[in-house]
Amino acid sequence: MKRRRIAVIAVVVLAGAGGLMARNRGPKPTEVQLAKVGREDLQSKVSANGKVQAQKKVDISATIAGQVVSLAVEEGDRVKKGQFLLQIDPVSTRAVARSNEFSRLALMRDLDSARATLAQAEADLRRAQGNFDSGIIPAADHERAKTAAATAAAAVQSSERRVEQAGASLESAQDLLSKTTVRSPMDGIVTARRVEEGEVAVIGIQNSPGTVLLQISDMSVVETELEVDETSIPGVKLGQEARVRIDAYPNRTFDGVVTEVGSSPIQRTTGGNGQNEAIKFLVKVQIQNPPEGIKPGLSVQSDILTGFRDGALTVPIQALVLRDEEKKPGDKQSGPRREVEGVYVVEAGKVAFREIKTGLLGELALEVTDGLKEGEQIVTGPFRSLRTLKPGDAVVEEKAKGPDAPPQG
Repeated sequence: MKRRRIAVIAVVVLAGAGGLMARNRGPKPTEVQLAKVGREDLQSKVSANGKVQAQKKVDISATIAGQVVSLAVEEGDRVKKGQFLLQIDPVSTRAVARSNEFSRLALMRDLDSARATLAQAEADLRRAQGNFDSGIIPAADHERAKTAAATAAAAVQSSERRVEQAGASLESAQDLLSKTTVRSPMDGIVTARRVEEGEVAVIGIQNSPGTVLLQISDMSVVETELEVDETSIPGVKLGQEARVRIDAYPNRTFDGVVTEVGSSPIQRTTGGNGQNEAIKFLVKVQIQNPPEGIKPGLSVQSDILTGFRDGALTVPIQALVLRDEEKKPGDKQSGPRREVEGVYVVEAGKVAFREIKTGLLGELALEVTDGLKEGEQIVTGPFRSLRTLKPGDAVVEEKAKGPDAPPQG
């Protein structure tokens, strides 16, 4: 009996000790990944996709309607300025030009006749003036001679105006006739041929563009047309360097420079309401060393180098946390709370949220301009732990796992 009582007392004591140890032990620390705030050379960049284009290109459209009766170039041909490209049927246009020319010649004969009549009327007026001064003819005959001379002079002026009008009509007809022969406006390459021999070229009417016959591109100066997101466009400036990768030339990188930054968003025509469409801006980057035979329309990816900091204080990007906190006096953000960005700093085995100010954004690291010191220990992951951590939580560094260990969420 005495032995049983001792055993019961021992069980009670052990249970009480176990409960006390459990209370003292508290919640299990969260396993996290840690890193130290350090310094490194930081390069910020803006990445965007786009297409290769010639800096100078010309779309040759139809300026006169008619059938294409001769086509002298193929897509990909090199052409010189003034080289013959194609011929639109000139028969009717040539006929109009010849008709205007004949009309002008006939009006010039009429003008010669009117000038001869004026010369005769002026001679008659001089004789009539002499006879009137001598009292040989009455005043009425003198007035008739003056009227005849004035009428002849007016007829000459009218004939001159008709000749000038006919000359303008002839010039217009000759201009239209010249446009039936299409020549290259510059040196370049035929990068598009959208018409075939025998097809009919159509000119533009009001808002409807005419037939684009050919496209000539000067591929000696090549650029990429990039679409940059609205959140990145403030950092893009003229003259910044870029690194361009062209899908058609794998494992090669080409140097570039920003030559144009769009001031207005790219306008798109969509069937929907477009409310969820991302806003993008056009940025042009000139390729400094384009490869031989490069063609317009090739897909590219470009990194625009927007900034560099030597020995910047940095933290891994994944360590950055956004939290809602009470507003501080002087905050201009609306609402009772404000959104701040910061990191979890480890102090004596527990985490404290530290608000930071950031600068350049690199590929894997973020510059810290205020809020941290070099050498401080911060939490970098895993994401699931960063999402659930609270200031004051106990943490322990995650143990390294073998290659066959399951990934941490």
